[in-house]
Amino acid sequence: MLDRIIKFSIKNKIIVGIMTLLLIIWGAWSATKLPIDAVPDITNNQVQIFTSCPTLAGQEVEQLVTFPIEQSIATVPKIEEIRSISRFGLSVITVVFEEDVDIYFARQLINERLKEAVDKIPPGIGSPEMAPVSTGLGEVYQYIIHPKKGSEKKYNAKDLRTMQDWIVARQLYGTPGIAEVNSFGGQLKQYEVAVNPDKLKAMGVSIPEIFTALEKNNQNTGGAYIDKKPNAYFIRGIGLVTSLDDVKQIVVKSSGAVPIYVRDVADVRFGSAVRYGALTYNGEVDAVGGVVMMLKGENSNEVVKRIKEKLPTIQKSLPDDVTIEPYLDRTDLVGRAISTVEKNLIEGALIVIFVLVLFLGNFRAGLIVASAIPLALLFALGMMNVFGVSANLMSLGAIDFGLIVDGAVIVVEATMHHLGLRSR
Repeated sequence: MLDRIIKFSIKNKIIVGIMTLLLIIWGAWSATKLPIDAVPDITNNQVQIFTSCPTLAGQEVEQLVTFPIEQSIATVPKIEEIRSISRFGLSVITVVFEEDVDIYFARQLINERLKEAVDKIPPGIGSPEMAPVSTGLGEVYQYIIHPKKGSEKKYNAKDLRTMQDWIVARQLYGTPGIAEVNSFGGQLKQYEVAVNPDKLKAMGVSIPEIFTALEKNNQNTGGAYIDKKPNAYFIRGIGLVTSLDDVKQIVVKSSGAVPIYVRDVADVRFGSAVRYGALTYNGEVDAVGGVVMMLKGENSNEVVKRIKEKLPTIQKSLPDDVTIEPYLDRTDLVGRAISTVEKNLIEGALIVIFVLVLFLGNFRAGLIVASAIPLALLFALGMMNVFGVSANLMSLGAIDFGLIVDGAVIVVEATMHHLGLRSR
């Protein structure tokens, strides 16, 4: 068999040359289509379920939240394992599916069972939700928003967090390949109604009455329409709160003919959610940051490129003295990983050529052996594209050109040896 292949290759050099050219074209084209990353994503096929329960201890979270959810999803088909963590105020359940299950089909199955689990969880404790379609290596881009030098006192942590949530994150959403944008740091802006216990007691108002009044007086209602030829007048009631003054003017109850407003029993103001940490810039400025999560299976190189293309437009939406500064860019790591592989391949080929020329005394023999390295690499890239393997430091490094070169060296040395014997 091998003799026939060798004879065919020797007698049909043009065909071998054309096949080699096709291999080069196929390998080069496959290299442009391969998803490129620094390291392989070995995360298994999983769906995570998060439930926030701020008022419950770990034991209660396990009993009232985690266990009912686990019972509801236990009969979902093609599950390999279910593991969970119940901590103070948080339940995390990880459902691992078999590798051949489509992730979106798996999420659909989990979502159907979560509706059953919600009925088993006591009302008001927490609502379970699924994590985004991302993996442990999904953090491809991280940045901070901070004022420029000289404007540090112009913006507080609440202003920066509002810019992140309502300007930066909202414009990043919709970028192809992004699963989620997580915000960190700053103060989450809230409308607060700080009740005064003494005024409540004096006016005979209870806390539930304030909750009910705020809920009922913060909604729009639609009605019918009045047909007045040639016009039609639509009827609706406007009740949505748009400012602090609107909240203050809400009527809680009436004491006889005198209405009691929210402003009479509470202080209405802007506040912030309870902070459990902070994000600083150079240890000096209270900054706000964001982490962009990549969609599972996407090309991180392309996703980061799209993010960078969108950032200048987002920057124009921010004040002139506020800047977006990235501090983690996956493309930097990808570039270093790929350059490492390129350096190893180039240096390996040069060393092979040098050694063969030195010991065999034949420059052509060195080039023939060295040609096995790029051709084998191109063939491997083509097969990686066929089987959906990403190009990363481990997959490219696994192409052990040392073994390939050894085989080529043996063949070339044997050929040179036989040629030397025939010339005698």
